[in-house]
Amino acid sequence: MKSLIGVINLDHELEELKELTYFRCGAAVPYAGRYRLIDFVLSNMMNAGIESIGVFVRRKYRSLMDHLGDGKPWDLDRRHGGMFILPPDWNDPTDTSQGDLQHFHNNLDFFHRGAGQYIVHAGSRHVTKADLQDVYRHHIRTGADVTLVCKRVDQLLPEHDSCIKVDHDEEGNVVDIHQCADHTNIYTEIFIMEKELFLKQVQRCIEYGETHFFRDAIMKNPSKLKIMAYAYEGYHAVINSIDSYYRNSMNLLNSKQYEELFKEDPVQTKIKYEAPAKYLESADVKHSLLANGCIVAGEVQDSILFRGVHVAKGAKIKGSIIMQKCYIGEGTVLENVILDKDVKLTGGQTLIGAPSNPYILAKSTII
Repeated sequence: MKSLIGVINLDHELEELKELTYFRCGAAVPYAGRYRLIDFVLSNMMNAGIESIGVFVRRKYRSLMDHLGDGKPWDLDRRHGGMFILPPDWNDPTDTSQGDLQHFHNNLDFFHRGAGQYIVHAGSRHVTKADLQDVYRHHIRTGADVTLVCKRVDQLLPEHDSCIKVDHDEEGNVVDIHQCADHTNIYTEIFIMEKELFLKQVQRCIEYGETHFFRDAIMKNPSKLKIMAYAYEGYHAVINSIDSYYRNSMNLLNSKQYEELFKEDPVQTKIKYEAPAKYLESADVKHSLLANGCIVAGEVQDSILFRGVHVAKGAKIKGSIIMQKCYIGEGTVLENVILDKDVKLTGGQTLIGAPSNPYILAKSTII
């Protein structure tokens, strides 16, 4: 959709996933067997036909850049438009901007050169299948200055405590934005705003010494913008802690949850050419999600194995998440464990965590 410019803003996203974010930003954390968290918002934008997307990053972005490449999996390797990875670049000593406003101010060319008239802003911590074309139509139909995508949850979980909440009337007019812990209408960090109004608000916030666009231009709403809420009803997971990462990952072993995330519009990721998973004669796999390239000779139950995992004969894995290219040696027992990529476990190891506190090993650990 040429009317829209995508903005994936990672500036305020903290590395909250312990060992999983030692060497990468949160957006690059693997999820759901073969994806990264950023894949879901990128795919939503791709499915909406957005042809120009800027990814605003501040730190630990080497892994993210390696994953995104030239944007080809999301049809963003274009002669005009495409994907722009925009790390910090501040060469003007007179620049007084701060926070994500500094990102926007120092990359004005990205906005001015983009043909779209509206900004679709999103982060990576909320995993959704939001139909951004429908959100855009709602935005135009209601005549809003800003449209916030909101999800009303049935049950409040610990990860919702830090989320921004939204109150609106029956017509969808937003009347309050806050962080009350007991409120169930969650802001998914997706909004749409007209480009010129967005840039005007960026400049106003900088002039007043502000540092956070959403908080200072929208949440505080000093200029009395017309803010509307869009009620999103599809898959939604907030990934802002190890607990939320582990629990939402395990929920994908439920076929209903898995289908809700992956049915209909595709989710794209970095392309890797590997053989299908191989199950040897001694393998025993139950209720698990295995990606391509795995070789399994041991027992796997209620677990998620990413690409290229090797499980030796006699190894037992239960309730665990094993990331890319890990090796699990003979006789090893893993229960409620998260292994980051390239972990090597020699034979006879026993690692046991709890569902509420899984045992984690950082990337490239050898035991």
